[in-house]
Amino acid sequence: MTETPSQTPAQTPFPAQPPAPPPSGMAVPAGYLLLALAGGLLVGLLGTGFHLAVQALAAAYADLRTLAPSPVTAVLLAMAATAALAVTARALVLRLAPEAAGSGIQEIEGVLEGARQLRPLRVLLVKFSGGVLALGSGMVLGREGPTIHMGAALMQLVSGVGRLGQEDKRGLVAAGAAAGLAAAFLAPLAAILFVIEETRRQVPYRAHTYMAVILASIGSAAIAEALLGRTVSLPLASPGLSPLLLPVFALLGGAVGLLGLSFNRAVVLALDAPLRLPQRLWWLPALAVGAAMGAMLQLFPEGSGGGEAVVQLLAHEAAPLGFLLALMALRFTAAILCYGTGVPGGIFAPMLSIAVAAGLAFGTAAEVLLPDVEGLARATAIAAMAGLFAASVRAPLVGVVLVLELTGADGLVLPVLVTAACASLTAAALGGRPIYETLLERTLRLAGKPVPPQPDRTPVQLGTAD
Repeated sequence: MTETPSQTPAQTPFPAQPPAPPPSGMAVPAGYLLLALAGGLLVGLLGTGFHLAVQALAAAYADLRTLAPSPVTAVLLAMAATAALAVTARALVLRLAPEAAGSGIQEIEGVLEGARQLRPLRVLLVKFSGGVLALGSGMVLGREGPTIHMGAALMQLVSGVGRLGQEDKRGLVAAGAAAGLAAAFLAPLAAILFVIEETRRQVPYRAHTYMAVILASIGSAAIAEALLGRTVSLPLASPGLSPLLLPVFALLGGAVGLLGLSFNRAVVLALDAPLRLPQRLWWLPALAVGAAMGAMLQLFPEGSGGGEAVVQLLAHEAAPLGFLLALMALRFTAAILCYGTGVPGGIFAPMLSIAVAAGLAFGTAAEVLLPDVEGLARATAIAAMAGLFAASVRAPLVGVVLVLELTGADGLVLPVLVTAACASLTAAALGGRPIYETLLERTLRLAGKPVPPQPDRTPVQLGTAD
């Protein structure tokens, strides 16, 4: 079976109702902020180490495949190796920490609500080792989910240093999650916005807890940037466009909103499908998907991996419309199947690569009607990343900031904003819900726990004047 949340112990580190303010004994503002900064630095080291370990395994795996005496042998070797690594990663999850399956972002939200338990040492072990095996073998998953989960786990350990109340411990766990995202993408501003948006119901942010999130993200991003030596993860410069073209990006947002709605629903279906298998066949989904991804890695490498290399390839080399549509469909399917196996891995990076292919396809078609607009296809590719994120996660501002930080395309603020807003509105109008809320509710139901009420995220209804 792909998920066994009920195996996670019932007790939680944070009760649903936070107790009284923390006792004196530690200067909360100064000491608390120092803990947040120190924890952020540690998360930066951890996230960078995870990144380098994934790269090292992928490189060693590539070298191994070159030793095959024939192309057929190389494909068979890749299939066997990726399948074995995927099954091993899944076994680590099931045996040691079922809560380490998949992304982990929904688990953090559950922990902060008092509905799930965060066992930091187990999560760190399984998320790091299982994530390296899954991502390093070419599965279509991202680093950001495991890094966010590990960041929260590490910061929970850090929170035990001082005499802190539950509310302040919640703040540090949220800060650790932000630091994890900052390390994964070198996007500290988007990390701050994302975590505060996602955890605003569980963490009653005050001045010092808000600053803790900021300081942890700064420290983590600084360490990652110093060690990795780069400032923009996906440099995709694009010329500024006339505001007269904004209707084109509104149409793009509508199309990407449909894609995001489909993505979210497909994720849930992929997670539910293996539950129909007998428990003794827990290894079968990971084996089958791993073998398929191994063949993909050897025969069509653009369809494998997290997606960063694919984004750069598509952005700098012209591709025909048919190829872009086929690649979008292929990576969409691969990402869903890989996530459905229950190995550690996120969906942010795969979503970005899917969005780039979709945006380039849209822009390539639009250039037929607007041949004189320079850089339109690249601009729609950049905007589509924010749109798909907004449609899936339902955090349009976070999507805009994340994409602008990742690409450095500051001249496209208005087109990206329009795309993200229209994508989010389209998904909402068609009944879509934020992916992490959906995944958390699913996890709680499988564990036999009550689902806490979720507030409506639609715009506030304004009363009419008498």
